Amino acid sequence: MANSGLQMLGFVLALLGWIALIVATIMPQWRMSSYANDNIITAVAIYQGLWMACTTLSTGQISCKVYDSILQLDSALQATRALMVVSIVFGVLGMAVSAMGMKCTKCGGEDKVKKSRIAMVGGFLFLIGGLCALIACSWYGHQIIQDFYNPYTPVNSKYEFGAGVFIGWAGSLLAILGGALLTCSCTKKSGYSGRQYPKPAKSKAPSTTKEYV
Repeated sequence: MANSGLQMLGFVLALLGWIALIVATIMPQWRMSSYANDNIITAVAIYQGLWMACTTLSTGQISCKVYDSILQLDSALQATRALMVVSIVFGVLGMAVSAMGMKCTKCGGEDKVKKSRIAMVGGFLFLIGGLCALIACSWYGHQIIQDFYNPYTPVNSKYEFGAGVFIGWAGSLLAILGGALLTCSCTKKSGYSGRQYPKPAKSKAPSTTKEYV
């Protein structure tokens, strides 16, 4: 029963992490214009994401534009986009495989050991997807820090962390934690079926012959 609860907890955490990764990938607030030092802009706020860039005016109007060409993007952004898409794909596969191997479902047969191993494979898929997203967000965050402290970067071109990076970090950690719980829920033996008991020895029938001197 505890094993089934561990599987359910791991699946729910991994599912929440996968949803957070989708939200982080779609939203444009991965980095925003910095207001540090003398870079004070009150009329315009610029946000950049993986797929588009948005501008917020002082009047409250928001204007977004999708990137025209992939070839014009820098290598860090292209790698981040690819890793986030890969993490979402691994999350879809992890959900499908884990749902077949969980004890609360009827898919995957009746063998509990086989089902737990299938759930373990789903946990590994969630782990790989979470690691891909963690690498992507950390790489993108490192690029923001490097450009911010670069003395050759213009003051008006410096950016800070946006909400998308933090949501991506949270989603990747949830996916890794959920995948780890699914992996640890694998059982080695199915109940008492593997335990062998010695068979009772057959009693010998009493001899009817008598010994004669």
